[in-house]
Amino acid sequence: GLTSFADNGDMVMPDGTQAAVSNAQRIRDIVEEIELADQLGLDIYGLGEHHRPDYAVSDPVTVLAAAASRTEHIKLSSAVTVLSSDDPVRVYQRYATLDAVSNGRAEIMIGRGSFIESFPLFGYNLNDYEDLFNEKLQLLLKIN
Repeated sequence: GLTSFADNGDMVMPDGTQAAVSNAQRIRDIVEEIELADQLGLDIYGLGEHHRPDYAVSDPVTVLAAAASRTEHIKLSSAVTVLSSDDPVRVYQRYATLDAVSNGRAEIMIGRGSFIESFPLFGYNLNDYEDLFNEKLQLLLKIN
């Protein structure tokens, strides 16, 4: 399979030049990439979650849902869902919806995140890093 963190750096064009790509275009390109991966028979595509200006995707579920309507077989997964700064009930609901839309092809990969930008963005204290993850993981497992 493939994974992407949807970084939005310059793209190399067919003539060898580099051109800036907008976040919106990068997201559309990712959906096309997932569609091609499905056509080529890859098993899974994982898409990372970031809340930084140098990454195009802050909500992988929405992008994966767009890809679900254009694919048939490939599993659609987060490359990481940053559970520590999200609500486990909402995470479950979003992925359950993706699973319904994709006819059972949704997978979730949760983690703490390698970047910490989401903590202050969503009002969490980085000193609570371990406790937040453990508490939210237990609730997500219970719901699931």
